[in-house]
Amino acid sequence: MEAVKLEIRRPQIVNGIGLEPDPDWSFKSLLSELDSLEKKLNLSSSVSLPFAKTKSREIYGEKGTKRSSNAFVMRVSDEEFEDSEGENEEVRDRGLVKAARFNCNEFYFSSSDDDSDDQPCLDVQTYLMNEVGLVESALYELTHEHQLGVKEEIRNTISALETDLRNESEKSSSAHTKVEKYREARREVERKFDVQYQRRVAEGLDNHLTAVQRDHELKSQIEERKIRSDAAHEEAKRREKALQEERLLQEKAKAEAEAKLKAEEANRAALEAERIAAKEAAEKEAAKASKANTSEVPQTEASGGPNATSSRVENDKTNKSELAGNMLRAAESALKLERERLQKLKELEEINQSLRSSSNQNFDSTGRLIGRLIRQISGNKDKVSTQASELVKIFNNPRCPQTISIAYFAQKVVSNCESPSHSAFACAHVIVLVTSQFPQAMDLVLAEIHRACIYTVPKHISYTKSAFESKEAYWKVIGYKEDDGKIESTTDYLVRLDSYMKLYGALVQTEVAGCQNVHGLKEGWAWLARFLNALPANMYTAVALYAFLQMAGFALFGKYRSQFMKMLNFISENFLNALRSQDDPDLRPITSKIQCYLEDKLFLQEPEGRTLQSSLLSNNMAPESDYHGPYHQQSRHFY
Repeated sequence: MEAVKLEIRRPQIVNGIGLEPDPDWSFKSLLSELDSLEKKLNLSSSVSLPFAKTKSREIYGEKGTKRSSNAFVMRVSDEEFEDSEGENEEVRDRGLVKAARFNCNEFYFSSSDDDSDDQPCLDVQTYLMNEVGLVESALYELTHEHQLGVKEEIRNTISALETDLRNESEKSSSAHTKVEKYREARREVERKFDVQYQRRVAEGLDNHLTAVQRDHELKSQIEERKIRSDAAHEEAKRREKALQEERLLQEKAKAEAEAKLKAEEANRAALEAERIAAKEAAEKEAAKASKANTSEVPQTEASGGPNATSSRVENDKTNKSELAGNMLRAAESALKLERERLQKLKELEEINQSLRSSSNQNFDSTGRLIGRLIRQISGNKDKVSTQASELVKIFNNPRCPQTISIAYFAQKVVSNCESPSHSAFACAHVIVLVTSQFPQAMDLVLAEIHRACIYTVPKHISYTKSAFESKEAYWKVIGYKEDDGKIESTTDYLVRLDSYMKLYGALVQTEVAGCQNVHGLKEGWAWLARFLNALPANMYTAVALYAFLQMAGFALFGKYRSQFMKMLNFISENFLNALRSQDDPDLRPITSKIQCYLEDKLFLQEPEGRTLQSSLLSNNMAPESDYHGPYHQQSRHFY
């Protein structure tokens, strides 16, 4: 039997897996395996098979000599085992080659197609059946089953490896996740620690800053207390100094008032002495005239009889009264009222002086409060009502005697006339509101006005060289002010005269609902009649008349109508002509003002400020409605 020539090749590897079931089998092992398979087949089958063998296979050599079954000659390519020097030596010693793997040229496996797994098997099966028969077929089947088992094992192993790999991957992923979570937890803890640390640092810093701020505030409070204490001390010193200065001023004012009173008394005494002297002079002149005429009496008596003697005596009396009245021009009733009011004021001052001397209290604060309230009077109805209420409260205050409060009120309300912001109508409303509850205060206010301006009486004192030492002495008597030994100018005096007359004119025409004006329009009419009957026409009287007409003319016309027009006609025909006849350039401005007042009938127009404004500036003013009706009814008689 010829030796079987097998060409050993490297096993075909598909996807890293060898296709041979056991590549380390020897030929002897293969034959023994085939024999055992044949025996199993023979035993399992009761019918003899045509290809059944009764004895084992025998192998013969090339020359027909029987050889041992172990003799198996193989040709091995040297290129396949160049690297295996130990195995080549064993092959040369034995003359055999140990197959590393079993392979067939006809087998070709590919994992790309499922049909390729079965096609080589069919080819091999055909080949084995044709060449060898049933043994080869069984060998193939066994080989195929073994291959399938190996494949299954490989698949299971791969599946197990994949499962393990997946598990390991999951474990690794889980471990990685845990590590990430741990890292995140550590970061969160560190962040919390960091935030807590920062919070502690911030709290510590805040506490430190709070402590520093508290210290600064404490220091500042201490400094402020010290400053306030120093300021209070300085304020106390300043107040004490101010009180001392005020006391000095009060004493000075008191001394000046006493000096003024003495001067007025001296002036009155001088005036009385002048009047007496003038009267005596007139009597002497009358006596001389009577003596001179005694020699003619018989002739006169013979010619004229007793009627002529009586007429001569009457003429002598008239001459005497005219000489006595040339210096002081005023109505007797007006002078009587002035004396009564001044006497009341003098008695009140004496009472107040005794109260101040018997009491340790200082009532100057009440005077300052009253002065401040009067200075705050404005042309607003609510403001006027408020100020009047406050003044009434002061009069009723038991801390200060009422006589002192009233005296302060009379002084302040008159002295306020000289203020540039003085509102005559508003001030007159306050006077009426206060005197309606305290009627005795009106005579004191009028006395202060008479003392400040003699033309509110009305009266006029003429200048004569025999009665006055100089012009300055005369000016002091009629009301000029003296400052540091210097007499004020005539312009300043006329400005003050105008202010006092406007206050008086506003007072007589003021009417307040629910209140009685004890010195109303009736007194204003009497003042105008006494003025025109007794006072001469000059600069002083012209300014006084014009100021009075500006404030009271509208109300006087509304009440007296035709009688007031007669007064205006008398002013135009007598008073203005007397002013023009003097041909004094200084009289022209005031003369033209009075003439314009009469010609333009300004007494028909309500003076500015007469109607007080309400808080809402309402147009419903009661005083306007009081006079519009009669004016439209009677105005046609005068145009």
